[in-house]
Amino acid sequence: MKNLLKKFLLILLLLALFVLPCCGGEGGGGQQGGSGTPSGKRETYLKNEYMLAEEEDSFYFFWETQNTNELLGGCGLIPDRYPSNGLASIASVGFGLASFVVGVNNGYITRQEGYDRCLLTLTHVADLPKEHGFFYHFYQEKMGSVASGSEVSNIDSAIFYCGALVAGKYFGDEVERLARQLYEEVDWNWFVNPKTNNFYMSYKDGNFGGAWDVYAEQLMMYFLGAGSPTHPIDKKVYYAFRRNRGTYQGETLINSWFGSLFTYQFSHAFIDFRDIVDENGTNWFDNSVSATIANYKYCVANPQGFNTFAKDQWGTTACDTPSGYSGLIGAYPSGNGNEKKFTNDGTIACCGAIGSLPFAPDLVMPVFRNYATLLDGDLVGDYGFKDAFNFDGRNVWIASSVIGIDKGITVLMIENYRSEIIWKTFMQIDYIQNALDVLGFSHI
Repeated sequence: MKNLLKKFLLILLLLALFVLPCCGGEGGGGQQGGSGTPSGKRETYLKNEYMLAEEEDSFYFFWETQNTNELLGGCGLIPDRYPSNGLASIASVGFGLASFVVGVNNGYITRQEGYDRCLLTLTHVADLPKEHGFFYHFYQEKMGSVASGSEVSNIDSAIFYCGALVAGKYFGDEVERLARQLYEEVDWNWFVNPKTNNFYMSYKDGNFGGAWDVYAEQLMMYFLGAGSPTHPIDKKVYYAFRRNRGTYQGETLINSWFGSLFTYQFSHAFIDFRDIVDENGTNWFDNSVSATIANYKYCVANPQGFNTFAKDQWGTTACDTPSGYSGLIGAYPSGNGNEKKFTNDGTIACCGAIGSLPFAPDLVMPVFRNYATLLDGDLVGDYGFKDAFNFDGRNVWIASSVIGIDKGITVLMIENYRSEIIWKTFMQIDYIQNALDVLGFSHI
């Protein structure tokens, strides 16, 4: 747990609501994404105390919950959630490695502390059971054995490798050597269906399952695969998935199947798409700006009449709900364009809007203050905002947990908005520079 001083400071921050004006402007028309925010307003945003507190508290999820006991087989693993259910996710580890870079950049930890933790992580995670370099989705947090029923997951492995390569590039030396060694062992073509040129989604009990055949969070996999010096994929794998287009209230975009916000965010936590386009002329950053604005407009329009949705309570994405975890939460556009493929129950995830901060700061900034003060501060826990909340049941519901991947997208996207340290570091990696050329991206 963070020390008492940090908790005391958080209390003071909440009390400041009554004497300080809100640092964020009202969301709404005239939205500008990323660097389009006027410089004076951006300077105000960068001082938003609620945002800064959420970033630091979320960082400490990774720093404090990680298994650092070198006598245990799970050393280096980070829980899937807190309080822990005994499982660790390899994606949590990837987000954790990148968050340690953020921790050093912001002075939460020293550079030596960050280097040592990343070295410990990579040294021990390297010994986990894998298939052709791909990790399983879940492991037993303490002992490192594969969790019962878990599949080999290429997207969760990709998040790990993105985090490992960022840490390697940032810290150098043995951390970089280990990160590169692990990455170069991955046989990306093993996970490609040769008949469709699509990545499969999973491997379990000797069989591949699912297909990354439409746009979602998987863009990072094409970059990692195309940039590999040992097992590179052909660029046709990137161009093989369907680009379904839909429109909602004037926002036209290449949409994911459920329209869940995390699908427009996860690859952007590492890859800076702002000034590059592929051979189709697609700018994925602009696409995520449109997806974010569409999600905001959907929540404000609130066609299903949910009590939870409001202009400063928005962002439908996969998260915990009163009925358990749901990956079906989303917004228009979805499906093959303008179909309704998502299922909402009124739940709002705190990371939904926050993960889109670089895309639409004017819309996102007000949620920090709102979430910090909502329900007399009950939405704030040991590691910042709890996962989600819902006002549409018989009683107000607040998630009892925080989830690693949700805290990960929170830390990285806040920091990309603030300093761009993850973007700058990742885009300097030679593998990623090579991938840009292989996939046919050009600068605009």
